[in-house]
Amino acid sequence: MSIPLVFRHLVDDAAVFPPGLAPLPRAVAEHAGHLTSPHTDLVGPFVVAAADLDDLARLAAPQLFPAGLRVSVVAGQAAVPAALDAVAATDRLVLAALEVKPNPALPVPAQVDELAALGLSGTVYVEVPRPGGPAWEQTLAAVTRHGFRLKFRTGGTEAAAFPTESEVAAWIHDAVAAGAAFKCTAGLHNAVRHTGRETGFEHHGYLNVLLATAWARAGAPLSDVRAALAERDPGALARAVTALPAVDAAAARSTFTSYGSCSVLEPLEDLVGLCMLDPATV
Repeated sequence: MSIPLVFRHLVDDAAVFPPGLAPLPRAVAEHAGHLTSPHTDLVGPFVVAAADLDDLARLAAPQLFPAGLRVSVVAGQAAVPAALDAVAATDRLVLAALEVKPNPALPVPAQVDELAALGLSGTVYVEVPRPGGPAWEQTLAAVTRHGFRLKFRTGGTEAAAFPTESEVAAWIHDAVAAGAAFKCTAGLHNAVRHTGRETGFEHHGYLNVLLATAWARAGAPLSDVRAALAERDPGALARAVTALPAVDAAAARSTFTSYGSCSVLEPLEDLVGLCMLDPATV
């Protein structure tokens, strides 16, 4: 079954990361299954830590991935050169993107400049600080100056890891104003903003982020972007996303490129439940 363009390659498969923490062999086998399923067009690259690249190359058998396994590699600033060497050393892995986590103890803009000095090619995401203040403004300027993309951490395993609606709205608003694309990571397993039943954490919804980005791209004020992120009515949110003109939906996805999820089926099932995808895609 066909996946609508607005959802194509929206979900990067981060099964090995928290809270899922799937063992690498199982995650690789399940990723291969997703790529041969009716929902293959929903799925982005396999997200892997730089330290696991050698093991991943051994697991990425030709019968599972004839053209090689597309990977998005998460690496600390210092580990980037070794990670690139590890990918280049095998024909089993294809580098789709590099996701760089700067050292929080050092100025991030300077690290972005150092990253650019490596002469990287391809898609590079830089995890950025919370919005507000000179650290965010200078990081945004450095990332856009070098043609990199932004990575927003939208959740985690503790409440403090979840930014507020106002913070995410500022991220999106400023990224759109700067012409910078972004991906999100952590906490966006579900389509709609909600309070976690077991944890009480306030989770952002990936449809909320999509709608907020579309509105920001259309020139909506910051208050409207924040309102899109705050919407908790599944029906209202689904109708608003479905009503987006094709050009606005495409513009939103060119900015909000994807998000990492430790589950591919959970976001898929949400879209089916909202009648936004055919049940046959599951």
